[in-house]
Amino acid sequence: MGEALAVLGGYLLGALPFGYWLPLLFRGEDIRASGSGNVGASNVFRVYGRRLGTAVALLDVGKGFAAALLGLTAGGELVGVLAGAAAMLGHARPVFLRFQKGGKMVATAGGATFALAPLAAVSCVGVWLAVFFLTRYASLASIATALALVLFVWLYGEPWPVLAFAGAGAAAILLLHRRNIGRLLRGTEHRFGRPPARRT
Repeated sequence: MGEALAVLGGYLLGALPFGYWLPLLFRGEDIRASGSGNVGASNVFRVYGRRLGTAVALLDVGKGFAAALLGLTAGGELVGVLAGAAAMLGHARPVFLRFQKGGKMVATAGGATFALAPLAAVSCVGVWLAVFFLTRYASLASIATALALVLFVWLYGEPWPVLAFAGAGAAAILLLHRRNIGRLLRGTEHRFGRPPARRT
């Protein structure tokens, strides 16, 4: 029972839509009407700038970390993986937004990885920063980091539940970025530093 509650708690933590709540609280606006319409940290950063974007990113990382740590405490590695995965699902389809489209899980997955495989997580932060500062594409940085996570988890010899988490998480992140991949291939993807378009 405790293990099932930990996984449920992981989902509820992941479902906290900070990318929707913070712009609504501080700017009185619905982030879903701006930029890409996504409630993730990248869109908040793009539309409202560094302060709100960084705050949302840290909170999204924190909820993934808390969810996986809750699972680890309640039932060990496998439950930690399931709770971390549940947080990612909650971020993508949050109950607090009536299961409408949420974020693309990158920050939340990163937070869960910090609890499950800290060395791999630190290495992935390096990959994300390097790709982003070289290209200014947050989507490309996220895609590269998702793929790198599987490699790092394997290289660091993490156990099979963590490797499975990395593989499934990478596949989910790639799926959620499929439109970004298409725009990258066409050369029409948004690059940070350009003004965002207001959705109508």
